[in-house]
Amino acid sequence: IDKVKSMGMEAIAITDHGNMFGVKEFHNIATKKGIKPVIGCEIYVAKRSIKDVSGKEDRSGDHLILFAKNLTGYKNLIKLVSIAWIKGFYYKPRIDKELLARYSEGLIASSACLAGEIQDEILNGTMSGAEAALKDYLNIFGEDFYLEIQRHETYDPDADRSAFPLQQKVIEVFKKLAAKYNVKIIATNDAHFINAEDAEAHDRLICINTAKDIDDPNRLRYSKQEYIKSEEEMRAIFNDIPEAIDNVTGLVDKIEKYKLDHDPIMPEFELPAGYTDKDKYLRFLTYKGADERWGTLTQEQTERLDFELEMVAKMGFPGYFLIVQDFLRAAREMGVSVGPGRGSAAGSAVAFCLRITDIDPIRYGLLFERFLNLDRISMPDIDIDFDEDGRDAVLKYVVNKYGHDKVAHIITFGSMAAKMAIRDVARVQKLPLPDADRLAKLVPERPGITLSEAYAEVPELAKEKESSNKLIAQTLKYAEVLEGSVRQTGVHACGIIIGKDSLDNYIPLCTAKDTDLYATQYDGSHVESVGLLKMDFLGLKTLSIIKDTVDNIKKSKGIELNIEDLPLDDKKTFELFSNGETTGIFQFESTGMKRYLRDLGPNRFEDLIAMNALYRPGPMEYIPKFIRRKRGTEKIDYPLPVMEKYLDDTYGITVYQEQVMLLSQQLAGFSKGQADSLRKAMGKKKRSIMDEMKLKFQEGCSKNGYDENIVNKIWSDWEAFAQYAFNKSHSTCYALVAFQTGYLKANFPAEYMAAVLSRNINDIKKITIFMDETRRMGMEVLGPDVNESNVKFTVNKDGNIRFGLGAIKGVGESAVLQLIEEREKNGLYKDIYDLVERVNLNSINKKNLEAMAVAGAFDCFGDMIRAQYFSLDTKGSSFIESLIRYGNNAKTIKSSSQQSLFGETGGFDMIKPEPTSCPDWPKLEKLNREKEVIGIYLSSHPLDDFKLEINTFATANLADLQNMRDWLERDVVVAGMVTDTKNGIGKNGKPYGSFTLQDYSDSFRFMMFDKDYIENSKFFITGYYLLVKGRVQRRKYKEDELEFRIKTINLLSSVKDELIKSVTLKIDPENINIEMINELKELIHENKGETELKFLFLDVDDKISLPMFSRTYRVRLNNGLISYLDDHPGIDYKVN
Repeated sequence: IDKVKSMGMEAIAITDHGNMFGVKEFHNIATKKGIKPVIGCEIYVAKRSIKDVSGKEDRSGDHLILFAKNLTGYKNLIKLVSIAWIKGFYYKPRIDKELLARYSEGLIASSACLAGEIQDEILNGTMSGAEAALKDYLNIFGEDFYLEIQRHETYDPDADRSAFPLQQKVIEVFKKLAAKYNVKIIATNDAHFINAEDAEAHDRLICINTAKDIDDPNRLRYSKQEYIKSEEEMRAIFNDIPEAIDNVTGLVDKIEKYKLDHDPIMPEFELPAGYTDKDKYLRFLTYKGADERWGTLTQEQTERLDFELEMVAKMGFPGYFLIVQDFLRAAREMGVSVGPGRGSAAGSAVAFCLRITDIDPIRYGLLFERFLNLDRISMPDIDIDFDEDGRDAVLKYVVNKYGHDKVAHIITFGSMAAKMAIRDVARVQKLPLPDADRLAKLVPERPGITLSEAYAEVPELAKEKESSNKLIAQTLKYAEVLEGSVRQTGVHACGIIIGKDSLDNYIPLCTAKDTDLYATQYDGSHVESVGLLKMDFLGLKTLSIIKDTVDNIKKSKGIELNIEDLPLDDKKTFELFSNGETTGIFQFESTGMKRYLRDLGPNRFEDLIAMNALYRPGPMEYIPKFIRRKRGTEKIDYPLPVMEKYLDDTYGITVYQEQVMLLSQQLAGFSKGQADSLRKAMGKKKRSIMDEMKLKFQEGCSKNGYDENIVNKIWSDWEAFAQYAFNKSHSTCYALVAFQTGYLKANFPAEYMAAVLSRNINDIKKITIFMDETRRMGMEVLGPDVNESNVKFTVNKDGNIRFGLGAIKGVGESAVLQLIEEREKNGLYKDIYDLVERVNLNSINKKNLEAMAVAGAFDCFGDMIRAQYFSLDTKGSSFIESLIRYGNNAKTIKSSSQQSLFGETGGFDMIKPEPTSCPDWPKLEKLNREKEVIGIYLSSHPLDDFKLEINTFATANLADLQNMRDWLERDVVVAGMVTDTKNGIGKNGKPYGSFTLQDYSDSFRFMMFDKDYIENSKFFITGYYLLVKGRVQRRKYKEDELEFRIKTINLLSSVKDELIKSVTLKIDPENINIEMINELKELIHENKGETELKFLFLDVDDKISLPMFSRTYRVRLNNGLISYLDDHPGIDYKVN
């Protein structure tokens, strides 16, 4: 659009192939820039009918350009494009001539490019067909049909030169047809990129989209003439047909000015019998809910409800509230968990009484005008959280109630980011992968960063633009042109549109992957402006965890817990928060938050609301002050006594936007609308509005008799902090969810952690953290067991957590349910033979049984090792295969006619297959197999044999290195297992290598170069266990990036001998007995080595310590000795 404006043109058209994705943004920008927007689409017209999907000719269709002449035409274009996607899609979104005729009003059409129907007939030599097609279009569009001509002449050997002679042939025929049928000709030029020099970048984009290399002789090519040409260029190209240029102006003159934006279009809510007025029905439901929530109403509650209902009625939104309360009621009836609310909607007392939210806004000082007010008329925005499993059920209810054509997802556009642009262009240019990887990694890890910004921040990357390596320079050149291009479409994770009638009356629709719902062709930033109601249906994992926990409590303890009726003063819950034991607690589990919680010692719900609001960039710096005031080590002062009422909960600190709004009303007499405008201005740092508001605030405070100096100080404090002040409504809602999770963890720890583990089973990093937390809490996480496991993690009779069978890869949920159903019906499985005799081996097949065996689900039978299930007999069959044959035969015999009259078997016993004797798998193989089917190391960890070495020498875990800035200029020792290695030769001709190390917490990739790599390459072997010592420092020549520079590497297996010099046994003399002495003698004798043996006898009561060392014995700290020392209650020890 900027290009067109700079060339002095007055109009521009958009005619994307088969879609209107960019229309709304195009219309907005063109209008804003003073350019006349011409809305169109290059549609596909089916050769036959859109119902025909059998022949090759049905796969795409002929091209045709449609322009919307007026609002009616725009609506018809929307309808046609939507139908093309919804009903006509076959390889391409298609319409047919019957549809064209039905929706032709207000549309202008042109014959399009060489792929148009008339052109196709001409090039096939069928003039009768060409004339017949032209007559069809003239019958539909009359004088609003144009013959379109193009000339893409090129002499570039790398460009497509086949189109131009065909275009010339078409032009000659079109001249005759135009004269014969009195049809006007228009000259156009395909515009696929902006400037002529962008052709090469466009060429690369085509290669990326078609998965071809730039040097592929058979790839798709364009003429390179598809750029925006000036009027002078176009007149020169068509100097023999000047009227074709002039006719374009005539076409544009036909286009009327019309708006795409629309006032809110509320869906129709069907009122029950006896009601004809939405306002009255909303009032009835609100007061009915108020009676259930509050009982006898206070004057404040009544006035608040009446005020809100009046505002809702004036703004025309009663239907909105009725719709939301209806599907939330349905959700709860279906057993779907609904969150307490989110965002500013929690400030509505009407929403609270309708059970749209679960936070009492009057009790917590939440404001309706933060949600809706007459000074800021905009669509209501109620975002709703559902449990993950229930979200789709609610969506289905909405679709069934309002109609499939009235509900749609919101489309999203995925654009090519800087790193991806580099990698994509590098791939089609055949730039070696190490170079492409290096360039991409030079772009800082920051969402939304552009290449131009990256060049400014990273001089090394900027230098590569002038690289002597032509491929590198070209890759960066074309990547910069292509970044930001739309790469793919998707649907918004939670955004839903609900319409009053069929959505394609207002907005173009399309289909989307993995959903039966339609999707809008305009994204979320535009759907509301065309008047449609957007709602966010969010699937919140935490609600699923809460729901699962409540189910676990009912199963294990027989208690039916109402999560909406928890005591908000529960002592155990606040002890958990005060101790910082918030791993797995919603929004309170970060390391920094835990530290602040321990310092704060929260003992009331309001403290959690404040911490939720404060723990974010900006306001975080006020947390120490908040803690000091809570603790009483800093005086709480209020500039004016009247302010205490609003700042008491936050110890005199302005934390919430609502506090600013209330105080501006109290101190300066602001209206509710003015207070909200102040909130918005402060939040968005709008200086002009702030200055205007400041004057009003000062005048209002002066009228109320407040001291000018104090008022100015209050305003200064607000300016400093209010830009960070948070929405209290949102904080309160999420603090409640956090409290609920804290309550469950504190009071029902096993049931809660079982739910947390179930919902995080596919996240290896998180599951490891949560399993460690479970063990810290004194519970075991036991492996899967066919006699005790359910689908998900559950709590067993001993209070430990049992792994769910549904979490085993390769075992479907239906197989698990069948196994559990049989177990609950007919008792525990006695052995593996009993299991295969009883279960349906069509549902639980060989793959399922193998996965369960590997995972240890049959270990409960105790008479076999896991390897035996896979051992082969003399016929080459595995034991599992023999078991399946045995189980099927057993079922056949039981159900056969060999049953006697008395139900006895027919006189013989089935011979049970015997497993082949074999050794068990080596420990690492067993654990790796277990990890393959479970996703984690469960029964033990490969590093368990090196716990002493790791606990003694490692100063950090690998998860810590994800935040390297915390370790800047510090020596760090880490340990782990090598899981992956790479090596190569760099641009400088010197070798380099990398290895990925994994520990209990995470994994991390380390790099070494040149001599350092050569000296240490012997350690770059998958499966090695290493102790790595290094230092976190700034990268050379690149100060803004950090690196871990390795100093030394040791094999963990040699650490005991190389680095452990002594072991000291700490013993209380009272614990010494003859049994301990004999055990120690035997162990020391069996584990002779080179490590010095010391003793420290400690008498705690008398505060006496006696150090000694052995002159006779030295030991080797092998696993047997370490296990003895770990398990002995009377002995503590330390090394070195």
